[in-house]
Amino acid sequence: MSVAIAAQPAPSVGAVSFLDRPARLLIGGEWVQSESGRTISVVDPATGAIVASVADADRTDVDRAVAAAREAFEQGPWPRMLPAERQALIWRLGDLIEQHADELCELESIDNGKTKFMASVVDIPATREYLRYMAGWATKIEGSTFDISVGAPPGSRFETSTRRHPVGVVAQIIPWNFPLLMAAWKLGPALAAGCTCVLKPAEQTPLTALRLGELVMEAGFPPGVVNVLTGYGETAGAALVSHPGVDKVAFTGSGEVGKIINKSATNTLKRVSLELGGKSPVIVLPDADVETVIGGAAQAIFFNAGQVCAAGSRLYAHKKIYDRVVEGVSAAADAIRLGPGLDPETEMGPLVSREQQDRVMGYVDSGREEGAELVTGGESLEHPGCFVKPTVLANVNANMRVVQEEIFGPVLVAQPFDDIDEVAALANATPYGLSASIWSNDLRAVHRLVPKVKAGTVWVNCHSFVDANMPFGGFKQSGFGREHGRTGIEMYTELQSVCMLV
Repeated sequence: MSVAIAAQPAPSVGAVSFLDRPARLLIGGEWVQSESGRTISVVDPATGAIVASVADADRTDVDRAVAAAREAFEQGPWPRMLPAERQALIWRLGDLIEQHADELCELESIDNGKTKFMASVVDIPATREYLRYMAGWATKIEGSTFDISVGAPPGSRFETSTRRHPVGVVAQIIPWNFPLLMAAWKLGPALAAGCTCVLKPAEQTPLTALRLGELVMEAGFPPGVVNVLTGYGETAGAALVSHPGVDKVAFTGSGEVGKIINKSATNTLKRVSLELGGKSPVIVLPDADVETVIGGAAQAIFFNAGQVCAAGSRLYAHKKIYDRVVEGVSAAADAIRLGPGLDPETEMGPLVSREQQDRVMGYVDSGREEGAELVTGGESLEHPGCFVKPTVLANVNANMRVVQEEIFGPVLVAQPFDDIDEVAALANATPYGLSASIWSNDLRAVHRLVPKVKAGTVWVNCHSFVDANMPFGGFKQSGFGREHGRTGIEMYTELQSVCMLV
C-alpha cells in the first residue's frame, strides 16, 4: 500500500566519515584486510541504499583471530592483570561509549533501522551502564572455603577451597536486533573474568561492532584481547564455532542456528551458552487495569518493531475484558508513526532487511489463511525501505503457526481465556520459554500463576525490563545459561577445587 514515509535525514559528518572507512577486521590489535579481500554491502533498511562495505571474513581470518586471542590469553598480560586494572579498562570503554553516544546512535539507526531516539534512550545508555556494571565484577570474583570429611590418614587435616579461572578464548556471536548492546552483554562479563574474545556481529548489522573495536583500542586494551570479525554466519560464524582453539561459544539468535551451534560445539566439548528465541505470553487477568494493560501490551510487542527475543507476541486476555484490550492495543498500533530512524518524528522504523520483511509478511498471510481475524495492520509498504505496519491478529488458536513460531516482527496474536489453569496451559504450549508477563492487581492470583509459567523471566505489570544484575535466559528451546549478574560472570569461568593436606 502507499503510505507517506519521510525521507531519511542526512547523517552527521562523523557518521559519514565512519561509513567511508575501508573494510577491515580487528585482529591482534591491528586493523587488517580479510584474506580474500571480499566485502559485504551494508544496507540502510529505511531506504534500501548501500551505505558501507565491510570485510567478509573466512576460515583463514578466523584462524588468525583465534590465534591472536590465544596468544593474548596465554602470553599476554590480560588474565594476569590486577583485577582493578581490568576494571579500569572496561570502565574506560564505557566512558568512550558515552563520549561518542550521538555517533553510535546514528550508526545503530542506519544499520538496524531502529529510531535514533530509541537508541539514545535505550541502546547506548544501556551499553554504557552494562560495561560499567561488569567492570565492577572484575574485582569481585571469588571462591569459597569449606570443610570436608576425608578421614585418612588418621588425624589428618585438610584445607579446601575453590578458585575461579577464566575459561579462555571465547567466540561471541551476536544478533542484529540490538547490535551494540548485545556486544556489551557478551564482552562485559568475559573481559571482567579475564577471557579474550573474538566478536562476530550479524552480517546485517556490523557497523557498531566495528566502531566498538576502535573504542576498545582507544581505551588501551592489550592487543588480541578483543578481536572483531565481520562475515556471514555460515562461514565465519561456523568456523568460529568449530575451531579447536576456542574454549567457549556464547550465542544470541534464532533457535535454528542455536541448535546447529550446540551440535557443532560438541565435537570439541566447548562450553556453550545460548540465548535463543521466544514467543512470550502477555497474560491479562480479569481484575487488571485495562488502560495500563493496553499501553503495556502495545509496548511489549511494538518496541523495536517487534524485533525482540522477549517481545510479548502472544496476548491472552480474560474473556471479560478481551474485546476492550484487543480494541485498545489495535488503536495504539494504528497510531504508531512509521518512518526512517534518523527522523525525530518517527516512532517505529523499518524491519532490519527485506528478508525479514518477507518473513514477517509470510507469517501474517499464514495466520489469515488459518483463520485468524486481522484486526489491524497486516501490510507491508510500497517503499524501498522494509516497512511493515503494526499488526494485530485476533481469535487465534494454539495450532496456528503464528502462535507456535517466533515471527520477530510487529505482529501480535490474541486469544481469550477463562481461568488460570487454562491460561497457564496456553502460555506453556509452545517450544519456547524465554519470558512472560502477568497483568493483575490480585496478588494471590499472581502468586498462583507465576510458578505455573515455564519461562526464564516473568514480569508482573510490566514487560521487557532487563537489568544488569538480573539473570536473563530461557527454559526449553529458548536456550540455556544465564546472562547478567553473578551468573553471567560464572559462565565465563571454570571452577577449580583445591584440597591441601596440612
